[in-house]
Amino acid sequence: MSRMLTFTKTGHEMPDKRPADNRRQDWQEIYGEYAAAKAEEQSARCSQCGVPFCQVHCPLHNNIPDWLMLTAEGRLEEAFEVSSATNNMPEICGRICPQDRLCEGNCVIEQAGHGTVTIGSIEKYINDTAWERGWVKPVVPRFERDQSVGIIGAGPAGLAAAEELRRRGYQVTVYDRYDRPGGLMIYGIPNFKLEKPVVERRTQRLADSKITFRMNFEVGRDATLEELRATHDAVLIATGVYKARELMAPGVGLDNVVPALDYLTTSNRVGLGDRVADFDNGRFDAAGRDVVVIGGGDTAMDCVRTAVRQGARSVSCLYRRNRANMPGSMREVSNAEEEGVEFIWQAAPASFLGEQAVATVRAHRMHLGIADATGRQTPEVIDGSDFQLPADLVIKALGFDPEDLPGMFGAPELKVSRWGTVSVSFRSMMTNLDGVFAAGDIIRGASLVVWAIRDGRDAAAAMHKYLKTKATAAEPATATAA
Repeated sequence: MSRMLTFTKTGHEMPDKRPADNRRQDWQEIYGEYAAAKAEEQSARCSQCGVPFCQVHCPLHNNIPDWLMLTAEGRLEEAFEVSSATNNMPEICGRICPQDRLCEGNCVIEQAGHGTVTIGSIEKYINDTAWERGWVKPVVPRFERDQSVGIIGAGPAGLAAAEELRRRGYQVTVYDRYDRPGGLMIYGIPNFKLEKPVVERRTQRLADSKITFRMNFEVGRDATLEELRATHDAVLIATGVYKARELMAPGVGLDNVVPALDYLTTSNRVGLGDRVADFDNGRFDAAGRDVVVIGGGDTAMDCVRTAVRQGARSVSCLYRRNRANMPGSMREVSNAEEEGVEFIWQAAPASFLGEQAVATVRAHRMHLGIADATGRQTPEVIDGSDFQLPADLVIKALGFDPEDLPGMFGAPELKVSRWGTVSVSFRSMMTNLDGVFAAGDIIRGASLVVWAIRDGRDAAAAMHKYLKTKATAAEPATATAA
């Protein structure tokens, strides 16, 4: 413990961040890596709290003080073991979690004015080092089970559940409608936040663990949910939510008013070497254009920073609330501002003007009124506050809703909530269909990768309990003495 509690003499220090003028020219991650000595120095700032609020406010309840102490003492392989014990993708969470709202935002020394421990960057350093040194191995179960599990969706919830079930010896098949596993980690999150080889080495490790991937497989087209139920002893629905929320305003149907996910998916596919017609013809290429992004979440931040790197002439972000009420990470907002994005707070689109394609966004200023049932102030239009912005590409980043899974899966009996999310018992993670479970955004609505991992782990534990009971019930009765 003598190495710890150095926060009174050692200041908060992030890894080097590349200058904005430099990083806006490429797609590489913007932060460098800690050197070993610097990672140890920053880890030693941890106060080893009796009640670690960083751990309490982490959805996975990672044992953060433990692996910080181990890093400070140079015991990096042990730090990796502790870090990976509760998290199936720690180096990914270290890159993309909004630490300023979760672990770091609740760090005790941050509250005391000393600057938070750089938890996310140290987590990334520990686990990147583990990959480099060969400590990350494929999963090898202690024994194999005959029972099989089908997982619909190769995003973070599905992959976390697949790993946990494979660790317990189940035969696991993951089905996904896209051509690469990873879900939004591959096609939704840009390279400058999460370089794709980081995701690909994770999914390759699962394949090396003898998890079967069935890509370009669409449930409802290639097999119904009922057919998957007949194939497997249990099924997990972990599709995420992909239906873009619509904006109701005159002119929204003009050309070049596009959904955020289509825009980001196209950019990521191009970065992966794919040919995409809508990029080649210029529809999803921001080069030389005036771009307006509508929304205030992390997806909106991904869009504005992607547009900057594509060479947009100008990039503006319209958000109807103020900076303090923005749902996205404040670090992402600061990064975008450094890269030249203009934020127009308390403003919302009124209409889109143009002949065939959008040319101008007419917007109005907003006033924050009385708080609604959630406690957030309701935006209200200020009369006579209209203004116009030039725009030949408008990106709608208003969030995501669930698709119609009962209709898509050919399973009208599958129960969903009034919001379209799959209904489960949170005690068992099971739907109203026996042996069919669900996890991730499809049960909680659009959320964070770390919450999807948590749900996937919880679902795997619940499925293991169910499958053990099912296997016991199937065992032949043994003869008893008369």
